[in-house]
Amino acid sequence: MAPISSFDEAMKGTPKDMEKGMEEWGKWMKKNEGAIADEGAPLGKTKRISAKGISDIRNMVGGYSIIEAESLNEAAKLFENHPHFMLKDGYVEVMEFVPMPGM
Repeated sequence: MAPISSFDEAMKGTPKDMEKGMEEWGKWMKKNEGAIADEGAPLGKTKRISAKGISDIRNMVGGYSIIEAESLNEAAKLFENHPHFMLKDGYVEVMEFVPMPGM
């Protein structure tokens, strides 16, 4: 996640800047490959659906990955020094999957 302005600024970067970011992402993926269940993907256009209808929105979510770890804390530790922090005010939020009641 990062402020929308940070994503906009990153998209103005040179191809070399973007290549460097992807290189760092690849290094992080390789280092943590044993914990990565799904590499995920960058996220793009977003729609909000509510009782008022459907609208185009932008939010601070830039992508996702699915990680397997013994605990939420262990999963969070995997993201220390993550390349996403190259974005101004970039950060990562880690959420756990919770079993559906009755399933």
